[in-house]
Amino acid sequence: MAATTRVLASGAGWHVADVICTAGAGDRPFEEAHQDFCVAAVTGGTFRYRAQQGTAMLAPGSLLLGNSGTCYECGHEHGSGDRCLSFHFRPAYMERIVAGVPGARALTFEAPRLPPLPTLAPLLAEAEAAREMADTEAFEELSLRIAAATVATVSNATPVRRAPSRRDQKRVAEAVRRIELDADGPVSLSALADETATSPYHFLRTFRQVAGMTPYQFLLRTRLHRAAVRLRLSNDAISAIAFDTGFNDLSTFNRRFRRVMGETPGNYRARWPSG
Repeated sequence: MAATTRVLASGAGWHVADVICTAGAGDRPFEEAHQDFCVAAVTGGTFRYRAQQGTAMLAPGSLLLGNSGTCYECGHEHGSGDRCLSFHFRPAYMERIVAGVPGARALTFEAPRLPPLPTLAPLLAEAEAAREMADTEAFEELSLRIAAATVATVSNATPVRRAPSRRDQKRVAEAVRRIELDADGPVSLSALADETATSPYHFLRTFRQVAGMTPYQFLLRTRLHRAAVRLRLSNDAISAIAFDTGFNDLSTFNRRFRRVMGETPGNYRARWPSG
């Protein structure tokens, strides 16, 4: 099958890939195997997916569900090509996610897909935007959120919101201080969770509940705030400020600064001429 796979981001127990397939009606499907648990968001095209759980037609907005160690087959008899954001989870990592989803019953997917659902649409749009903007740092959180949302949906789990405990608040406060200290470098969600002795998904959910935003959102706000202060107080080059505050790409910094601050870094600085 004519498919190209580009890994966008990865970590201990997970990775996400951009998969583009150009197969058509004349290409014979062949059997492949899921090495890990897979949740693949279809972002373009259609194809037939046959797995142990059954056969389904996949279209944009739907989620392909794959169980670790099982075989599957994809066919394109109704049209050529498709594109997916494919999230993969090692069994032990997926087990920890399932354990953190209130009401989740089992680790194994019983259906081959989830159809396009309004409740999942904003999350899938966020993931596709991250792919297009090459926002690799966002994918650790996105992978957890997509896996947990999928597990909750297939389990018909009803979220149970409990007030954060004092211990949870302390954990989040410690994580906030760590992010502030290391905001100019890579900050791993898994590392933050390990330091609080919780699973990554539990930590993500608790942090969001206590802080009102995710760890990655807090990291971005911290970086942008520091960049704005530097723009106000120094004559350093905008590119130097971007890299010093943790952004690896100038265009990404410009785009994010404009989205949050309402204007470009250059225009922001121009409003505050140095004395």
